Amino acid sequence: MTNEFLPAGGIVCEPSTRPEAVEADALVVFLTEGSLSGSAVDVDAATGGLLARLLASGDLSGRRNECIPLLAVPGLRASQLVVVGMGKRESIDAGVVYRAAATAARHLAAKARGRVAFLADGGWTTKQVEQAVAGAAVGMVGQDLYRSEPKRIRFGTTIWLAAPVEAVEHGAIIADGVNLARRLVNMSPDHLYPQSFADECATIAGRTGLDIEIWDEDRLARERCQAILAVGRGSSRAPRLVMLRYRGAGRTGQARQPASEPPQLALVGKGVTFDSGGLSLKPSEGMMTMKCDMSGAAAVLAAAATIAALRLPIDIVVGIGLVENMTGPAAYKLGDVITARSGTTIEVHNTDAEGRVVLADVLDVIRGEKPRRIVDLATLTGACVVALGQDVAGLFANDQPCCDAVAEAARAMGERVWQLPMDAEYDEQITSEVADIKNVGDGRWGGAITAAKFLERFVGGIPWTHVDIAGPAFSEKPRPWTDGGATGSMVRPLVELARNGG
Repeated sequence: MTNEFLPAGGIVCEPSTRPEAVEADALVVFLTEGSLSGSAVDVDAATGGLLARLLASGDLSGRRNECIPLLAVPGLRASQLVVVGMGKRESIDAGVVYRAAATAARHLAAKARGRVAFLADGGWTTKQVEQAVAGAAVGMVGQDLYRSEPKRIRFGTTIWLAAPVEAVEHGAIIADGVNLARRLVNMSPDHLYPQSFADECATIAGRTGLDIEIWDEDRLARERCQAILAVGRGSSRAPRLVMLRYRGAGRTGQARQPASEPPQLALVGKGVTFDSGGLSLKPSEGMMTMKCDMSGAAAVLAAAATIAALRLPIDIVVGIGLVENMTGPAAYKLGDVITARSGTTIEVHNTDAEGRVVLADVLDVIRGEKPRRIVDLATLTGACVVALGQDVAGLFANDQPCCDAVAEAARAMGERVWQLPMDAEYDEQITSEVADIKNVGDGRWGGAITAAKFLERFVGGIPWTHVDIAGPAFSEKPRPWTDGGATGSMVRPLVELARNGG
């Protein structure tokens, strides 16, 4: 049973800012590198100068993501004090505080705890408080959906001190979005497939007030979505296309106004719920993490739900293409020519380059909504991971202001992105001799770019940015702030993008 975007009772504010008055299993304080400032000064005073002595002795440094538990601290009612480092004060931003709070929460969530208190720093902005609250709520959630004895246990109550109530409420909503995306990506592919993913979308839409349409195979056929249908032919589980809408522009108080013009922002997600590679079969080691090939779909669903739950004043439309890429008797083949919804013909050279084929139809459907901007998210290419590594998402665009807006939102949230070129010469590499285009470039070089050039054919000149999250969407190893598994990559930046007007 899902639990995101339900009324929250586990995260609360308390008006007291006196650390010595807090009764909790643990009290978390944030420390800058090499010096005491902000709330750490209050904790130091309450403990008789303990933090200053530990800094002087080198037992505390305040380096980023350093996490030091101190037990039975004199002067405090809390059972333990956890000191988490944020690095140099001049480098602190929303991403830093998100990870610092997540680091402390992940450490404490290794065992059951009834009450955990976090002492916000008085120098933080409202946005930084929101991200700290979100980080703490994400850090206590692991990837252990199916373990009989989970490695991470959510706190009974998380208490935020010296934090604005609205910022805490918004941070909890943002955490719901990130945790939704993580849960979906971490789910077993036998539990999450096109229809069950569509059902998840319907549940979340009901909780957050999103409007939803689910296109089944008959509707897809009527809409001429032959590219999605072709990729899905090899599976016993039929594809789906999910459309979500949120109308927040012109909102007065809580009243929803009818849409009077096209949406400011369209989000598109690749939702290949399992990718065997099709007839271009992946090896076992390459297939193990292919339940993650719907990370783009999870991110845009989570972002849309968060935008709706926050009641942001923007109109958005979301398109999610859901398929399994399998090897059944009807699987699409190398050499097949598919006519996409737009009328563009696609020659198939590799059935493992299926995500772009699916997105061809989804982008065409979204183009019909005439949004001002389109942003698509996809775990699209291994080539992007080769180029940028596992921690950086690739950006590709036909419009520089659109790309800059996405990049600015990502960097504001502490998520790393890098723009790659989209020169016209790359178009030649996807030209087919027998169809309009082929679904891979010439050879292995520039594969992330040629995949983006393929997608560009289907946006119709609308300002568009493609975000390849093949690297950062899934972490095979734990980090101080998160367990391994799904990361919720780009959920917070998409929410920030919407807050900035799209």
